[in-house]
Amino acid sequence: MRYAVQWLRSLVFVGQMYAMLPVVGLLYMPAAILSRKGAVRGCKAYCRWVRWSARWMVGLRTEVRGTPPEGQVLIASKHQSFLDILLIYSELPAGRFIMKREILWTPVIGLYGMRIGCIPVNRGKRGAAIKKMVQDVARGAQKPGQLIIYAQGTRVAPGVKAPYKIGVGVLYEQMGVTCVPAATNVGVFWPKRGIYRKPGLAVVEFLEPIEAGLGKEVFMTRLEEEVETASDALLREAGFPVDERV
Repeated sequence: MRYAVQWLRSLVFVGQMYAMLPVVGLLYMPAAILSRKGAVRGCKAYCRWVRWSARWMVGLRTEVRGTPPEGQVLIASKHQSFLDILLIYSELPAGRFIMKREILWTPVIGLYGMRIGCIPVNRGKRGAAIKKMVQDVARGAQKPGQLIIYAQGTRVAPGVKAPYKIGVGVLYEQMGVTCVPAATNVGVFWPKRGIYRKPGLAVVEFLEPIEAGLGKEVFMTRLEEEVETASDALLREAGFPVDERV
């Protein structure tokens, strides 16, 4: 019975969340068209709405730990669901994502993604996609802010192992900037797919920065170790059995 009630609450939450997307998008559209700052305000307003409504509608509290970076940095994050996107972006002064090219054609999201400076990439041919991504990032280097990339390239459910993509190492090497790793446990409460939202505390944690100038292989090893270790600790905190790997 309790599960059924929570599932119905989740259904209402998910429905209103997607309904509010075009509402907030249209409300801030004039400002977003005029300036990047206007688009950023609209995106942050939507992040605040989802975090607030999740708390009282499904009992899902959210928390961002660590120090959100400022200035020109690369953020390499664990990705488990749409929620970690919202949590990370809500805490950054000028975040922009490496995003799938298909998202460009998504109503509202595509427009705002481009206005805040996101870099669309084609996930097809690996070598060509990485080369194009580096070129596009270089062309957008004049746009200040925090560039966010998901190190595994896609959403990965809690407890599932997936390789870290070389693209994050290439960007780190080419950009020559500090990288801030980010860990999370949001997938325990907000799954990759499905309606059900579990009550509890979903966390994104910004970890200690990795200085610029490391070799690509050394960087990749350190990044994976730090993000996976911190994410496992957050999963244990949420009551997820991390030793039972899929």
